[in-house]
Amino acid sequence: MMFRATARHPALILDDVRGAQKMLSGVARVTALEGSRHLTELVGAPVHLKCENLQRTGSFKLRGAYVRISGLTPVERAAGVVAASAGNHAQGVALASTLLGVRSTVFMPVGAPLPKVAATQEYGAEVRLHGQVVDETLAAAQEYAERTGAVFIHPFDHPDIIAGQGTVGLEILEQCPEVRTIVVGIGGGGLAAGIAVAVKALRPDIRIVGVQAEGAAAYPPSLAAGRPVSLDNPVTMADGIKVGRPGDIPFAVIEELVDEVRTVTENELSSALLLCLERAKLVVEPAGASPVAALLRDPKAFRGPVVAVLSGGNVDPLLMQRVLRHGMSAAGRYLSLRLRLTDRPGALATLLAALTVADANVLDIGHVRTDPRLGLTEVEVDLHLETKGPRHCEEVEAALRRDGYRVIG
Repeated sequence: MMFRATARHPALILDDVRGAQKMLSGVARVTALEGSRHLTELVGAPVHLKCENLQRTGSFKLRGAYVRISGLTPVERAAGVVAASAGNHAQGVALASTLLGVRSTVFMPVGAPLPKVAATQEYGAEVRLHGQVVDETLAAAQEYAERTGAVFIHPFDHPDIIAGQGTVGLEILEQCPEVRTIVVGIGGGGLAAGIAVAVKALRPDIRIVGVQAEGAAAYPPSLAAGRPVSLDNPVTMADGIKVGRPGDIPFAVIEELVDEVRTVTENELSSALLLCLERAKLVVEPAGASPVAALLRDPKAFRGPVVAVLSGGNVDPLLMQRVLRHGMSAAGRYLSLRLRLTDRPGALATLLAALTVADANVLDIGHVRTDPRLGLTEVEVDLHLETKGPRHCEEVEAALRRDGYRVIG
């Protein structure tokens, strides 16, 4: 099976993906497929996690980059390659170029996370920081390509890139031949398109579901319009799928072969990342956790066995810290309370003892005595607690009220 070819969109077929798989042998890892008991219970059918977060460079991007650069002529290789990326594509291009002996230059936004900049340099690329947003960085990389003759390596809008990413689909079929649904995050669409080309050619009965962040969901309006539509200002913590316009070639594939595109919220992305870390012991970036977020949002909508593709694990530690706090809050694991109590020696110690009995962990505490709303002998205490979930939050608050504490907010 192949999608409809046009003058602008050359056809991709299963043989392209199989050729890419041979090319990647010994280069890209055949990443693990791990079962998830928690998600299996939620969905009511087996759920497996395809761990591209454990791929070399920490994401699937190496696959497409290596196939694309491998296809360059000797003259093109001699001119070097250039790419623009905030992280995963940058690292994939850097390593692929080094493995193939090709000089690489990667443009990254000025605010790119330092660990991603350092990793890209360590994989062998020359990094140039330019622009505050990816669009500015992309323009700089394209200008560099025109000026120097370096070959621009697009992150998703090229047949070789899509064929390389499609090898993930072939691995899924080999590792889980009984799969009925594949769930995959979508940014520009290269990964989802590649998986669709491979999987639908061999198993057209398998349902493929794409997932986008609500604040960067360009595919739903594009599919409705029948053509790629640009978003004015995509906003999401999931920078790996923060793309304002679908790629022309991926869009043509996804329009024809992907069964459905769903969206998820920032809270759901945070909760999914937290679940991957706590339950699966896997470090996954927000974009990589998007398929899990879709399963959490509507678990009964997916026919099993299900494979959720964890596309990457390159998350900045500072972002991880913020996302985990956000995820715990979204999961009801934080409780903020304001209490008013009599200001006497030992009152705060007694309160903390009550919280210990309730098994709540105190993260932060504020002690206010000077508010004019307080009585002469009153004190107000702001508590920020870590709990075990929404029910535990209710139990903690109920226990404090039973002990005579006045909860005012």
